[in-house]
Amino acid sequence: MNIEQIQTEIRQQNVDGWLFYDFHNRDKMAYHILGLNPNMFVTRRWYYFIPAEGIPIKLVSAVEATKIDNLPGEKIIYRSWEQQHNSLRTMLKNSRRIAMQYSPNNNIPYISVVDGGTIELIRSFGVEIVSSANLVQIFEAVIDEEGYQSHLRAGQKVQQIKNEAFALISSRIKEQKSVTEFEVQQFIVKRFGEEDLTDDNEHPIVGVNEHPADPHFEPKAENAYTIKPGDTVLIDLWAREQSERAIYYDITWCGFVGQNPPAKYVEIFNIVVRARNAARDFIRRKMADNQPCYGYQVDDACRNVVKEAGYGDYFVHRTGHSIGHYVHGNGVNIDNLETKDERELVPGICFSIEPGIYLPGEMAVRSEINVFITKDREVVVAGDEQEKLLLL
Repeated sequence: MNIEQIQTEIRQQNVDGWLFYDFHNRDKMAYHILGLNPNMFVTRRWYYFIPAEGIPIKLVSAVEATKIDNLPGEKIIYRSWEQQHNSLRTMLKNSRRIAMQYSPNNNIPYISVVDGGTIELIRSFGVEIVSSANLVQIFEAVIDEEGYQSHLRAGQKVQQIKNEAFALISSRIKEQKSVTEFEVQQFIVKRFGEEDLTDDNEHPIVGVNEHPADPHFEPKAENAYTIKPGDTVLIDLWAREQSERAIYYDITWCGFVGQNPPAKYVEIFNIVVRARNAARDFIRRKMADNQPCYGYQVDDACRNVVKEAGYGDYFVHRTGHSIGHYVHGNGVNIDNLETKDERELVPGICFSIEPGIYLPGEMAVRSEINVFITKDREVVVAGDEQEKLLLL
């Protein structure tokens, strides 16, 4: 943790300070940003206030008075709830506007982890609370060169394993041997292990026909279809290297078992690809023109393509999500559907673009790429981008 860097960013956000608060390890972001052990035993409330200028202040319970001693700053110890409230008021006496892990209307649920009662308490001191979303993105989602290189290495392996999974389906069909969605998924998981990758026990999606019309379909041994000629196939797989600073890679590709896919399947696939490319190119134009670019704007650029093609009601999720050490990271999401994500796309972040069309009871298409913005505002897509259906 670099206090000077944090204070610089606090001033950039035009707030008087950033108040961290936790109880029972609820705020994993706070532990990561502050360099604390996220698994340490915490049963009492602690607070850590970093002002825009000056020395940070710690407020801790007498029962766990040493829990955050490794953080710099002055320490206040409380025993009763009255002391806690009074000490908080004293800590914030020179502040009128502070950031906390809060999101108005819970628009960004990844960030909104401070409970309503604590928000009410701080506001009772006459202090305005704003979202720390932009600050969290800087310290949680901006990826350094080491992390980016791990993303690229994982990408090479994931792309290869994706190819092998589709090849497995093709070979089994040609040999007239059975293979199920679940067996293909387990093949991918096995290959992850052989390549020293992990999916953190959240396994890939392999679905045929109407199954992936549920965007988060989970193949199990008991629900898996046997894949057969004439099936539409969607594979969504994600993995990272097994290190503490590794960054995920997450893609979705589609194929057809045969040489003559249904016209509707080809139609919706082509719409999704156009939408994906429209989002990517919108970002590139904004970055090249040195203009700000926000998550909700990119979602609009993508979603409008699907709407204009008549399938807007069947694009049921946001366009993309932040990618980091966890497959769903704490940076800006490409979203103006589930939430209006007003965070800016900034150099150093990684995210997915993954529009989809889901026709219940019939079929589904999703095409997913990973995008990284370099320090020079170049918009880079790691790995192949699917432009045509795979014919198996």
